[in-house]
Amino acid sequence: MDVKEAIAEGRSIRAYKPKNVPDDLVTELVDAARLAPSGNNAQPWVFKIIKSKKDKDELKKNNIFKQDFVYTAPLLIVCCADPSAYPSAKVKPGFDMSNEMRAIRDLSIAAQNLILRAAELGLGTCYIGWMDKEKMRKYLGLPDGFIVPYTITVGYADESPGARPRKNIDEILL
Repeated sequence: MDVKEAIAEGRSIRAYKPKNVPDDLVTELVDAARLAPSGNNAQPWVFKIIKSKKDKDELKKNNIFKQDFVYTAPLLIVCCADPSAYPSAKVKPGFDMSNEMRAIRDLSIAAQNLILRAAELGLGTCYIGWMDKEKMRKYLGLPDGFIVPYTITVGYADESPGARPRKNIDEILL
């Protein structure tokens, strides 16, 4: 599968087969994320891999995620970022230089690398932003200042959702 096909065929998968994702494939996913570019080469990302039923049950007990399917995914990759990874810079008025925004931007680039690699490896994924981010941050024991904007579910798809409508190119160009 080439990148264009992975982008065109990409779907948010919410039903997974009860089959574990092998450790070597998990390593491939994290490596794809690791290779992403980032502002100032700060590489602000940190990932927590959650595979065990015990850990997922604990997350469920604490109501971390609103959607129950998340707890049944074979693999959760919690995407975290450290805004303090960037060097301090002189900010010119009118420029958005929030390190939190920079960290989320760079983490998102890394996450998209991960998702495209997952597609190539025959895995389904879904971004999950609907979670109690502060509870997750505390559950993981992250230092103050770290952010947890989303989690990615990963596994072998047990559904084949159709394509969703997309805007035409002329609707998204200024």
